[in-house]
Amino acid sequence: MSNTEVAPREILCEAAGSSAGVEILVPRQVPLGGPRAMDVRRTLPQRQRSLIGAWCFLDHYGPDRVGDSGGMQVPRHPHTGLQTVSWLFTGEIEHQDSAGFHAAVRPGEVNLMTAGRGISHSEFSTPDTDVLHGAQLWIALPERARHMEPAFEHYRPEALTGEGWTMRVFLGSLAGSTSPVTTHTALLGAEIIQAPGTELTLDTEPSFEHGVLVDTGTLVLDGQSVAKDHLAFLPAGRPSLTLTAGSEQLRVLLIGGEPLGEQIVMWWNFVGRTHEEIVGYRAQWQAEIGAEGPPDPVSRGPRFGTFPAGGPGPLPAPALPNARLRPRH
Repeated sequence: MSNTEVAPREILCEAAGSSAGVEILVPRQVPLGGPRAMDVRRTLPQRQRSLIGAWCFLDHYGPDRVGDSGGMQVPRHPHTGLQTVSWLFTGEIEHQDSAGFHAAVRPGEVNLMTAGRGISHSEFSTPDTDVLHGAQLWIALPERARHMEPAFEHYRPEALTGEGWTMRVFLGSLAGSTSPVTTHTALLGAEIIQAPGTELTLDTEPSFEHGVLVDTGTLVLDGQSVAKDHLAFLPAGRPSLTLTAGSEQLRVLLIGGEPLGEQIVMWWNFVGRTHEEIVGYRAQWQAEIGAEGPPDPVSRGPRFGTFPAGGPGPLPAPALPNARLRPRH
């Protein structure tokens, strides 16, 4: 998914200190663009917290009737230095990228795209999709992996079940289930569904920070109430966490990971380390799509790859701020 904000903020992301309590991150509404502007609820990044482990971006959307919202209509756009994680509850999305991967995103199946040094891709809800509902997440790649070649993986995790709960682990390991999907830092990603009034205690990796996004229902997390659409953050050091469902069925996304330990500058769809890198990525994208300036003659080929002809035109990058991109905490 593209960050289609007209004036995206530059953000310095780094691990932040936290008390032992649960920190609640309130979502903000962001229109994805288009004539009817499908809205998403963004909980990462925020000024008070930009990273949970290496997770650096979380958009939550739907359930939206495609006939009302227009669905997901995101033409070709670029990424650098990150992995995208697509997880759907309802509907279907067609993914296509410049590394040659063409895939469907379906409920209960994770699609992970590694941008590495640079990739471009498009995402469109399919004609048969009536209701679209899901989440899009980004993972910041560490220094050792951020210049790698692009890649793509798909995985359908088996459902784990217990008394009143169902779980699908799509990244990392939890409750005896391990995903084979490649990550470059220690990470966790899982969907958990609980029946009304049930309680579930999970053993967790103490070195991980964790986040719990409430999709449906209401949650009490280690004694702290968490409202629908909100993201709860738990600092590292916890060997377990307890999820208690309210009077309705509860569905959450649980994410986590070891603190990244690196500063990253995010602007639009780019993750880099410096102002100069971000400016360079933008200039290269604009040149490659013919929006601004000639292509760089010394580059090792198009950073963002080539795309089949005949589709919608690519998204041009927004204008940079009228000042140097400054790190923000």
